[in-house]
Amino acid sequence: MIYYKKDTNNIVTLTLDMQGRPMNVINHEIFEAFVPVVEQLKVDKKWGTLRGVILTSGKKTFLAGGDLEYLYQADDPAEVFAFCEKMKKFLRDIESPGVAVVAALNGSAIGTGFEVALACHHRIAVNDNRMVLGLPEVELGLIPGGGGIVRLMWLLGIEKAFQILASGHRYSPQEALRVGIIDDLASSQKEMLEMAKTWLLNNKESRRPWDQAGRSIPGGSAKEASAADYIRSEAARLAAKNHHNYPAPQAILNVLSEGSKVDFDTAERIESRYYTQLVMSKQCKNMIKAFWFDTNYIKHGLNRPRGFGKFRPKKVGVIGAGGLMGSGIAYACLKNGLEVVMKDVSKLIAERGRDFVRNKLNPLVQSGEMTKNERDSLLHSIITTEDPSEFETCDLVIEAVFENAMVKQKVTKEAEVFLDEYAFMASNTVSIPITKLAEVSIRPDNYVGLHFFHPADEVPLVEIVRGAQTSEETVARAFDFVKAIQKTPIVVKDDWGFYAARVQNTYILEGITMLKEGYPPALIENLGQQAGMPKGALALADDLGLNLVLNYESQAGDHYGPKYIPHPSVVVLNKMLQEFNRPGRNKKAGFYEYEEGGQRSLWPELSEHFAPQLSAFDRQELIDRLLISQVLEAIWCMKEGVINSIAAANLGSIYGWGFPSFKGGVIQFVTDYGLDAFMARCKELRDKHGPRFRIPKRLPELVQDRELVGDLVGLM
Repeated sequence: MIYYKKDTNNIVTLTLDMQGRPMNVINHEIFEAFVPVVEQLKVDKKWGTLRGVILTSGKKTFLAGGDLEYLYQADDPAEVFAFCEKMKKFLRDIESPGVAVVAALNGSAIGTGFEVALACHHRIAVNDNRMVLGLPEVELGLIPGGGGIVRLMWLLGIEKAFQILASGHRYSPQEALRVGIIDDLASSQKEMLEMAKTWLLNNKESRRPWDQAGRSIPGGSAKEASAADYIRSEAARLAAKNHHNYPAPQAILNVLSEGSKVDFDTAERIESRYYTQLVMSKQCKNMIKAFWFDTNYIKHGLNRPRGFGKFRPKKVGVIGAGGLMGSGIAYACLKNGLEVVMKDVSKLIAERGRDFVRNKLNPLVQSGEMTKNERDSLLHSIITTEDPSEFETCDLVIEAVFENAMVKQKVTKEAEVFLDEYAFMASNTVSIPITKLAEVSIRPDNYVGLHFFHPADEVPLVEIVRGAQTSEETVARAFDFVKAIQKTPIVVKDDWGFYAARVQNTYILEGITMLKEGYPPALIENLGQQAGMPKGALALADDLGLNLVLNYESQAGDHYGPKYIPHPSVVVLNKMLQEFNRPGRNKKAGFYEYEEGGQRSLWPELSEHFAPQLSAFDRQELIDRLLISQVLEAIWCMKEGVINSIAAANLGSIYGWGFPSFKGGVIQFVTDYGLDAFMARCKELRDKHGPRFRIPKRLPELVQDRELVGDLVGLM
């Protein structure tokens, strides 16, 4: 597991190589393995036969993070605290053998894995942009638990440490060097080990800054006015931004504040206490469920059609490449190593797509993450054209023209003529049924929906829409393509609004209904954000366009036929569109009014046409209505087969429209709330507000998560 090798300079290289695992991980096994190693290092030091230590890895990665399955299942705070303290002792032993230790990072190190590197006196990484380094625990509702907060504070100061820790950013080696979390870069593994030995031969100091008398934290501790002011301002900013829904960033700030006033070992115990509180919190459990277990369920293809070999796309065609959506799709393909043919009505317009890509790449060149030659190579792998015959060698073609069925069908017919029988055609549509668009396809079994979300190069979700004639092999290929461009694929049925838009619409409609009931519009918007949504319901309605919001509800009416019960919000939508001619942001007139610079404020006349009548309100009931309306619609989608995976439903809600991640997604919301309590709450809301809050009879069965957690462990 740990290979010990000493050279003629008395420099020991420790190589981590855990047997039977694809990567090294921090667990009880490695703790125990290090005990005799550390003892041997101390003996060597005592006898004067140890000059320094290099810590590296025999795997492709340096060291992965901690055991998230253990943390997810943990229910004993004392046990979690003891585990945290044991990990800290392990890292203190690494940094205290009496000689300097260099972390030679030959591969990625994130989370606890990077905390091991921080426990070393010097950090050198191979300059490979495939590597990622950092402390992203905050993304899981956690904080570093191995002393990472305290060490980073002592190395960089309170302000820089907080910015790095609260961002959860995964750094490339060059970025890591720039922000100061590593000390040097090497061009190869061989050079890295040579640099490590040279550094050890030139540096005899074995004590860390926090163990040296007279040393202080860069920029001062929270006892000093400037640091205290910074902490207070950040605490206020976090409260305004997160509405106390995400405790991890505040916990980081608390550790920095309290830990900066005491000695290192006391600060580490403070970190352990906050770490334990977070591990036991619902927010942390929910976020681990979504971003680890649900993500790995999708990553390992457990909702991909089985029986088909892996599809490895090399060349992608994009129609409508001059628009923002088409350009974004093309960029997502290019940055993941695919060639792209960008087509539009003219080559001149298609060139706008190349300009979009260039503008995305230039900042990477300026920051040093990419060379000019690498940028130019990517730009040269783009073909711009107005001629569909250029699609002849493409593995798939994605149509991303504006939302008009006739136009989409026209460009589909033009492109398909030049595709071979193994290629497939995809439409990026937000509302038009894939089955309808496929009516003109010469190979409808090779036709599928690929619904990207704006901005396409940034949002990590794609809905794969299975039409009535779409083959399972085409769905499998589409799934592999989405994974190839580093996005999360969810497979959905070709039904009204697909999945994301259908469920998102219920949030909008509930907010509009509250306006109709007499609640002040500012209250509705503020409560939506306090509930954890990225925007208020009325702002989101404006952004989508009120016509589209109403169109989705009309499609619901067509879908359910005589069983359809009109949503109470329809009256308001019709009034806004027909009487007031305020269709939304696109026309600079909706529930909001818009200034020239893009700033917006609620339309003052809303209070005249929908006069606020309710001054008293039940805050929790309104928040429950805004969230539970979405949860119930997602459950109905599960029942109707629109989406068939709890993992996909959860991640689709978080990435697709911003459902609060601290709740773990729409289906995990029920687990978080408690099944019996959730069903009782829905009954209360139904009795008070009507049948839109009714629950499916099979609700307990639908939300029971059989997909995880233990089943996944063997795949990782």
